[in-house]
Amino acid sequence: MCRALEHLPTTCLERAKELKTRFGNFLLKQELNIMGHSKKTSKLTLEDRQKWSQSFHELLLHKDGLCAFTAFLSSEYSEENIAFYLACEDYRSTKTSSKLFSKARAIYEEFICSDAPREVNLDHETKTLTLINMERPTLSCFNLAQSKIYTLMEKDCYPRFLKSTVYQELITQHLG
Repeated sequence: MCRALEHLPTTCLERAKELKTRFGNFLLKQELNIMGHSKKTSKLTLEDRQKWSQSFHELLLHKDGLCAFTAFLSSEYSEENIAFYLACEDYRSTKTSSKLFSKARAIYEEFICSDAPREVNLDHETKTLTLINMERPTLSCFNLAQSKIYTLMEKDCYPRFLKSTVYQELITQHLG
């Protein structure tokens, strides 16, 4: 946030952060619709959907699985986790070292720093190590943070997704 805002009451700053997050959520939903990921399931097979229930990794590998999981996280106001995971994947595919610093800084400011608009839930030690890694960015500087968020999604969000109406509707659409 702006330095001039630091003198505002905490409740105002929290509300501003909440509004910024909601705006980010809105933009994410628009991006998914533009990319054609909106509720298109006609090409999915029951086998694809069953793989999703057996492996979180399989879910993330499938474009429609990723879209469904993102929609679920959005409904729980926690899509910053998958957005961070995907940003790290994109970062790791960066070809030129000249872009590493700017991409690393953008990821850190959007997801990790304490006033980030889409701050992910990381412990202090992981945040500190990530900040140290960013002094000399490499393709692996976000590995620890990404791993922690992946584990959080796999152990917490993924089981809830499998029980959610989003996933159940996908199964029902195929059977119906």
